[in-house]
Amino acid sequence: MKKVVFQSRPAGYTYLLSKCDIAGMPHWHTSIVSPGAHKLNVHNGIVEEIYPIKYWPGEEIGNQLEFALKYDGTSLGILAQIFSKVVIEDLTEYIKSKPTGKYTRRIWFFYEFITGEILPIEDLATGNYVDALDPQEYYTIKNGYKSQRHRIVNNLLGTRKFCPTIRKTEELARHIESDLRKRYEDVVALYSPELIRRAFSYLYSKETKSSFEIERVTPNATRIEKFISSLTLAENEDFCEKERLIELQNMIVDSRFRESDYRQNQNYVGQTLTYQKEIIHYISPKPEDLKDLMEGLIDCHQLMKTGGISPVIHAAAIAYGFVYLHPFEDGNGRIHRFLIHNILSVQGLTPKGLIFPISAVMLKKPKEYDASLEAFSKPLLKLIDYQMDELGQMTVKSDSAHWYRFMDMTAQALALYKFLIQTVEEELAEELSFLKSYDSAKKSVQSIVDLPDRLIDLFVHLCLQNNGKLSAKKRSTYFEFLTDDELTAMEQAVKNSF
Repeated sequence: MKKVVFQSRPAGYTYLLSKCDIAGMPHWHTSIVSPGAHKLNVHNGIVEEIYPIKYWPGEEIGNQLEFALKYDGTSLGILAQIFSKVVIEDLTEYIKSKPTGKYTRRIWFFYEFITGEILPIEDLATGNYVDALDPQEYYTIKNGYKSQRHRIVNNLLGTRKFCPTIRKTEELARHIESDLRKRYEDVVALYSPELIRRAFSYLYSKETKSSFEIERVTPNATRIEKFISSLTLAENEDFCEKERLIELQNMIVDSRFRESDYRQNQNYVGQTLTYQKEIIHYISPKPEDLKDLMEGLIDCHQLMKTGGISPVIHAAAIAYGFVYLHPFEDGNGRIHRFLIHNILSVQGLTPKGLIFPISAVMLKKPKEYDASLEAFSKPLLKLIDYQMDELGQMTVKSDSAHWYRFMDMTAQALALYKFLIQTVEEELAEELSFLKSYDSAKKSVQSIVDLPDRLIDLFVHLCLQNNGKLSAKKRSTYFEFLTDDELTAMEQAVKNSF
């Protein structure tokens, strides 16, 4: 009799997606069962894990789901797709066959959490509670709601309307343990309170202008002042509620584009090449899905606000979630960056009266910022079925809400940490150092010639523009009264200070 040789086969999510004939977002972990030893291949952050034959779970949906949760982790977005295709009777039979199993109960809980449908299974009467997500592997809500029906602790970050997941990677864990607030305070402690006060007055303005500049918007003075005013309120008031978000949108956009509710049209981010030819970079949720999604985002914010979540994890989930939902026609990017400040302040990471000028770092590192946005937007494009009419109006034809509902935001959380570290150690440190040098230069110049403050500022400014020297033209225009010796000494004072 001819021996049957076991061939390499996908398992877990990859198997299930293929069996159900559905496309899914790229997942960080894929599994293969194959003859031979256990192996790991890692490429561009995607782990391909090869398991020996003894790991093969069989063909049944329930066994493959259990394998996926055990080895591939929890992807609510992929589970939503799979649950929409499974035969309910098969899933119910599998759960009833071992109702007290840890992974079985999770599958049961996730099905009812995601779909809102109740399976024909009796509530569990006894048994220990297990967490919906393993807190060793995911950032989770502390003291989550106990679902007695499944004997599951619901420690998810959100609700079925909007529920991101963020994995506890080694790199993220290192950043959280580094105590960002202490690093911030260590930098600030090197300077006088007066200098810090001046620096942050400037940084509020710089943060505002950088946030507009990222989107290539040139605001007038009134809009700049309104945005600065909002930033100063961010440390005390929670803006993540519908009325406040609309109020904020009205403050920062051109008066002609103010909105009184979430958008009613399909919008997208694109780049026009020629007439009726456009490159699409991102497609927002359908307007009919937006109300539920935004309610979910706000509920998710409230859960994390009291759930013992790291402020940066919290800010990443809500701020990036907001910009992906794109609830307004205009102003979404600026509100997204504003929400980072708002949440970091409300959660106590940012010291009172201070600010992280994070938009300035994002502006300096556009590739890294774009990459953080594209971690979700780029693969999403391949899954959205849409059409454009001759006027550039888009219609999304496919059901897409689940992709926005259940996002893996690990990449965005890591990116935000990196931006904040660069903000503290580069942008903030450089600004404070510059001001200290500037004060030193002014004091030294004034000790040579007792000029009015206005002229000292002008002199230092013009020297810095010209590699430490005052040009002949600027001298004749503004400083003709200086002797050659005074000019030489003043230029040297500026050079010494910087």
